[in-house]
Amino acid sequence: MGSRRDSAHTGLRAGLDKQPRDVAAMFDRVARRYDVTNTVLSGGLDAGWRRATREALGARPGEVVLDVAAGTAVSTVELAAAGVHAIACDFSQGMLRAGAARPVPKVAGDAMALPLADASADGLVISFGLRNVADPDVALREFARVVRPGGTLVVCEFSSPTWAPFRTVYTEYLMRALPRIARAVSSNPDAYVYLAESIRAWPDQPALAARIQAAGWADVEWRDLTGGIVALHRAVRP
Repeated sequence: MGSRRDSAHTGLRAGLDKQPRDVAAMFDRVARRYDVTNTVLSGGLDAGWRRATREALGARPGEVVLDVAAGTAVSTVELAAAGVHAIACDFSQGMLRAGAARPVPKVAGDAMALPLADASADGLVISFGLRNVADPDVALREFARVVRPGGTLVVCEFSSPTWAPFRTVYTEYLMRALPRIARAVSSNPDAYVYLAESIRAWPDQPALAARIQAAGWADVEWRDLTGGIVALHRAVRP
């Protein structure tokens, strides 16, 4: 089940210990077909999740927004549609290269040590990336460092479906169907075994809200999308 030794042996996937080098290498390998794979695996729901994230942030034109774990910058382009100065940040150089044609500024950086000055961003978004950070609590505190007082954090992440029968069906999809679909469309299908395992191991909505608050954020709230498959957590920098 996703040991670092497995990753080193196969060179294909990361483990649940989330060693940064392993995770970055895994995303480098999925970069080529990352966007199309996400659309297929989500049944086309990914575009709506991006719009909902932008709306939850509520940034005003001209504000500076950092998109952490931006990947190929699809999510950054969505944020920029609101007229904000959106910056894509990711620690996978392969992902940033795959999104090179997208017209937004890009910077390589780790969520636990962002390349921004204190209080230099009006808002920060991380979509489907906090789950992949070696220490999410360190990252949440780092987000509070770079966001100005009164600024907003939005975490868009896979979560726990709220209806028990649906949760059972979804878990079966994650562990059985998702890897099979990934084998047909992904440039690194083994990485999606890690994806399924990491989603199952991730805290539910109230537990994540508590961790965000413990990291120094205020007014933490969340909204479920698609029955709780995805949750948007929003918080304010006090």
